[in-house]
Amino acid sequence: MPGEPLGPASLTWHLGLPRTALLVAGRGLLLQTMHPVIGAGVRDFSTFTTDPWGRLDRTLCSLQRQLFGGTEAVDEAYRLRHLHRTIRGVGFSGEPYRALDPAAYAWVHLSNFDTLLSFHRWFAPPLSGSEQETLYTEWRQAGRVLGIRDNHMPADLRAFRMYMGDMVTRTLADNETAQALLGSLRLDEIGPPRLFPEPLWRAVRPLGRTLLHDTTVGTLPSAVRTKLDLRWTPVDRRRLQGVAVLVRAGSATLPDRLLHYPLAVQARRQARRFAFPVAS
Repeated sequence: MPGEPLGPASLTWHLGLPRTALLVAGRGLLLQTMHPVIGAGVRDFSTFTTDPWGRLDRTLCSLQRQLFGGTEAVDEAYRLRHLHRTIRGVGFSGEPYRALDPAAYAWVHLSNFDTLLSFHRWFAPPLSGSEQETLYTEWRQAGRVLGIRDNHMPADLRAFRMYMGDMVTRTLADNETAQALLGSLRLDEIGPPRLFPEPLWRAVRPLGRTLLHDTTVGTLPSAVRTKLDLRWTPVDRRRLQGVAVLVRAGSATLPDRLLHYPLAVQARRQARRFAFPVAS
């Protein structure tokens, strides 16, 4: 597998992975399922409708290993490609698809980077232009470990932004999987996470529904909202801005062991040996 895993000298390891990144998980999943290949594969093979919390946990564990696992990132890349090798079928328009289609496989990784930028734009310390450039260079490095060839990843951040615009305009589309995902984000048929008391879940579910709506719909590109026919008002935006202020303020007071996922905590600890300037 080509590519060198990210290490403690990287900006990625300095930044870590806050648990508050869950706020944009719905955004990332929507961008991915709107791709016709990924949407069809999720429709046919995913357990997100029957085991949403388990699916989310497995995704987060995989992402941690990809970014902070060191040599384990190579093993995780092999596992993912082996897992997706047999995912193939007939798409929404009757066309054959396969999960390891190079452009579709790259989209999963690259759309996650766009969601990372959105997370920092709204809920985390803002990134300077040079930091965004550095992060994208590292994201390409992580992509190579995953087996994504350079010609399927834009060469730099400017090219990435053009790629995102082109994907939104020409490739992404509304489909039954994206609509099913939007339905699940309303939490109507979703039970509580493991060990979460059912009575408390019933009490907080309305608030969770509003929060997921705002942090998903409000952080999407406006062209994507239009394609999905999602309503977004100035009142919604002000509510999201209020949430963003609270999340940033609260995150600043939490120690790493509470704010970040476990592998990210270890990564940040190792990264402190390197003097890497990070926005704060």
